[in-house]
Amino acid sequence: MTKIDERFYTVPELADDLGITPRTIRFYEQKGLLNPQRAGTTRVYTRQDRAKLLLILRGKRLGFSLREIADYLDLYGADPTQAEQIKMLLERVRERITDLEEQRQALDVTLDELRDIEQQSVDALKEKGLDPAS
Repeated sequence: MTKIDERFYTVPELADDLGITPRTIRFYEQKGLLNPQRAGTTRVYTRQDRAKLLLILRGKRLGFSLREIADYLDLYGADPTQAEQIKMLLERVRERITDLEEQRQALDVTLDELRDIEQQSVDALKEKGLDPAS
């Protein structure tokens, strides 16, 4: 029978391993998203804590709020089948996709308008015999 990897990480080790700052880890602790164990006065993190932190970082990178991430993590331990967690994730992902598509449309409109203004400016400078590149 193989023993489960019981590796522990300190704050600096975990930060270095994930390419983040110790301050980032402490921030997520203060928000209640991480609850490390203690070895004396040192906070130590398990592989499960590391996995949880990866989920947090991914959620933030994808634009989810800390509240949404916390809700998702709360379901992580509450539902052994993970069905509710997956349903919530699917709903939030679909909402995020819709939000991003709306932002992309708005960005495309803005870029088109800026390109029109750019072209009008270039044309106006050329009419005046000026070099639009300078």
